[in-house]
Amino acid sequence: MDKNQQAITLLNEKKYEEAAKLFNEVIEESPNDPLGYINFGNLLMQLNEMERAERFLKRAIELDEKAATAYYGLGNLYFDQEDFGKAQQSFLKAIELGLEEADAYFMLGMCFRNQEQWKLSLPYLLRATELDSQDESYLFQYGLSLAQGEILDEAQKTFEKVLELNSEHSDAYYNLGVIALFHEKTEQALNHFEKALELQSDHVLAANGKEIALQYMEQFDDK
Repeated sequence: MDKNQQAITLLNEKKYEEAAKLFNEVIEESPNDPLGYINFGNLLMQLNEMERAERFLKRAIELDEKAATAYYGLGNLYFDQEDFGKAQQSFLKAIELGLEEADAYFMLGMCFRNQEQWKLSLPYLLRATELDSQDESYLFQYGLSLAQGEILDEAQKTFEKVLELNSEHSDAYYNLGVIALFHEKTEQALNHFEKALELQSDHVLAANGKEIALQYMEQFDDK
């Protein structure tokens, strides 16, 4: 195992000081190799040293303008700083340079979501689910964008798929309840809200949804 791999292992084990020492040695031994700067930048992000991390990642791009993982690192950095426009540009560049990974598409989709551009997020979130069909968070966020984009039938199918992956996903039940309520399927909505509350007793939105469903049912009974 070379020094770079050793340092990555230490980073994953959260042994930051030892990892930093090795990454520093990697850079000193190969100052023109962007990989050392990328990895050191990712380490600095873990330590919340964002300014230094940005400098290291940008240095990697100066050495290799096609360093896709450096752009991906910058995307994560800007996303954490809630600069979603810059994050979006960085993730898009990483993908254009060939980073065909589910998380890159997911994060790009989330940049659009955080800018309330629901429909623009859809192709990227969908691609993330295609690349990793077992990640419930990718699928759930795709479902939310479908719902917020008022593509409700597809959103319903997506939330149902989330429940196939995780039968205890309270937020998926809540959103199915909202869709059922929209379609005036009040009893079905009530069942979904109650299931969400059964799984998460402090689910405020599900509690509100249940109250609305019960009010609708009372109004119907009164008639």
